[in-house]
Amino acid sequence: MGDGILVVICDGLGDRPVKALKGATPLESAVRPNMNHLAGRGVCGIMDIIAPGVRPGSDTAHLALLGLDPYKVYTGRGPFEAMGVGMEVRPGDVAFRCNFSTVNDKMEVVDRRAGRIKDRTDELARSLDNWEFEGVKVYFKEGTEHRGVLLLRAAGLSPLVSDPDPHEEGVRPHDCVPKTPEAALTARVVNAFVKRSHQILNEHPVNKERIKAGQKPANIILPRGAGLMPHLPTIKERFGMTSAAIAGVALVKGICRVAGMELIDVKGATGGLDTDMNAKAEAALKALECHDMVLVNIKAADLAGHDGDFRLKANVAKRIDKAMGALRKGLPSDVHLALTADHSTPCCAKDHTGDPVPLAIYGPNVRSDNVKSFGERACALGGLGRLRGTDLLPVLLDLAGRTQKFGA
Repeated sequence: MGDGILVVICDGLGDRPVKALKGATPLESAVRPNMNHLAGRGVCGIMDIIAPGVRPGSDTAHLALLGLDPYKVYTGRGPFEAMGVGMEVRPGDVAFRCNFSTVNDKMEVVDRRAGRIKDRTDELARSLDNWEFEGVKVYFKEGTEHRGVLLLRAAGLSPLVSDPDPHEEGVRPHDCVPKTPEAALTARVVNAFVKRSHQILNEHPVNKERIKAGQKPANIILPRGAGLMPHLPTIKERFGMTSAAIAGVALVKGICRVAGMELIDVKGATGGLDTDMNAKAEAALKALECHDMVLVNIKAADLAGHDGDFRLKANVAKRIDKAMGALRKGLPSDVHLALTADHSTPCCAKDHTGDPVPLAIYGPNVRSDNVKSFGERACALGGLGRLRGTDLLPVLLDLAGRTQKFGA
């Protein structure tokens, strides 16, 4: 049978030294007795999620942490986002992840996240859903907070197009440009959709109310990350394990859904800064009663990193620590717990970087090392050394007694 496995992924938790924190990272500066307990009684290391110096996306990172080579299976983020919000994705569909964004009268992007809009995006999305252009069916659905998904359905579509999202503010949205002749139809549909989204959303009652309330209107949709749905072998097919995932973010839900993991909805698990981390911890313990492997994603640290708010990020780390305390107290004796991140999002960079992330593994079969605290520099001195993301699951499977001997 083998032992249970619990993987806790603190999205974007890794960081760099902050001068105002006396050279500590936000994680290192946080009060974190529970994380330190796990590290002090476990075995530690650091991970290059993809490879040294490679900046992971959350999509490619989670694929790697599930033991899949992103260079072989990754086709784009959009399909995972679509699966994560519950859309049906058929072979040949092209999907994009999107932002509800704000543009001014000059069509310049003033906020890529529309003030981190949280409410009534479902109303905005319905005004854009189920449209047709040049024979292509166009579907749109809201995701978590400012996120959404655009899905195109027709024969002959290609995901090889550029992003309308300029990935910065103060500039106009880009035209969607085909990278191959076969992608010309896709590009035309995307450009028509972006134009239509501004026409409709700019006059939408929800946005008029937001403006009156002094909030930024979500008056345009900016797509990016086009892709086709890849075929991924499930956790059950690869390892014979039952598995479940707890996450508030559509992307992570989508990847786990494609990997055949049961998605467990948790009240208060928003995928935002207000997410209920303790509820996630309690749900994970319950899920371990009937699943061999459980994955938990906690998004909040990544949001603070993207905002460049190191004090908020340190506070998020403190909140994560409290949730880890709940896991500690209720963790079955036959479960191996891995605490890590999917990438670093340093506050100084306000984006993902290639910095390795800390890792601690706690459980009955680990050979503990001399590391006494959970942090970027402390874990680098641990017995696991420096791993890649695709190494994590094999290490956990071996500790849990779920591997086969290689050779005679």
